[in-house]
Amino acid sequence: MTGEVAIPEQFTRLVRGRPAEGGPDGDTWLDALPGLVEELLARWELTTDGPIRYGRCALVVPVISAADPLGPAALKITWPHAEAAQEHLALRYWAGNGAVRLLNADPHRWAMLLERLHGDRDLIGEPIDDACTVIGGLLADLDRPARPQFDRLSDFAARVPGILTSAPGVLPRRFSEQAAALARDLAADPAVDARLVHTDLHYENVLAADRAPWLAIDPKPMAAEPAFAVAPALWNRWDEAVADFDVRWHLRRRVELICAAGSIDEDRARAWTIVREACNAAWEPTTARVGAAVTTIKAMQPGP
Repeated sequence: MTGEVAIPEQFTRLVRGRPAEGGPDGDTWLDALPGLVEELLARWELTTDGPIRYGRCALVVPVISAADPLGPAALKITWPHAEAAQEHLALRYWAGNGAVRLLNADPHRWAMLLERLHGDRDLIGEPIDDACTVIGGLLADLDRPARPQFDRLSDFAARVPGILTSAPGVLPRRFSEQAAALARDLAADPAVDARLVHTDLHYENVLAADRAPWLAIDPKPMAAEPAFAVAPALWNRWDEAVADFDVRWHLRRRVELICAAGSIDEDRARAWTIVREACNAAWEPTTARVGAAVTTIKAMQPGP
């Protein structure tokens, strides 16, 4: 073990001030975080082994184990929020097939011990066609029957009309109405909740690894269908899409590549993308976010 771990100031700025989401608020959690890290290092007999990494909601501490021959590992501690509540369940179910391997978990402390991947290499730097093909392949690797403890896509779909009506005028009315109708029609499929899906599989949530070229991280798992999971690969790396001479062709090309690699129905992927982008605009009604949503929704309309 080491002395007290220094929490990066940039991470504290990301979390401080957040209201509670079923657990402590951001300030309370941050105040307890150094002690929590030390407690977990001691409990699992870990020694820190490199610079700390972090995302918007989680701290990742490179570690090695004194108790077991685990190899290089990573201690991930997440600020408690609903989207992360089932992450450890999904990783345990996937058992390292297509995703980072879970070595240990303490759900009450929102902590996981994970195999260590190459945190400095994700899909951001890969050619977009190659990156989309990797994402489609990982969606196929992660596809397996859902289990009852996971949140269900049909429940989300039922909330879509309310989400859209809570932000009137954000989108053109025809797009809001289309998204609400698509959510209803798509959710009518009996298989809509049948598979376990990583619903946030974008380019930064795929890291290079030693035992596989690429592995998924940071899942927001759902009992859903893989077509629902295509959308994040469209709204990420957005600058590249708008820089293309034909943004519609570019976005549809991403969908085509992901669906081909993942054996996913393209029509349903485009339809779910319309639904998700409409909700994104309602949740974040900034000029940039709404503009991106409108552009994507136009690109995803039925037809060649």
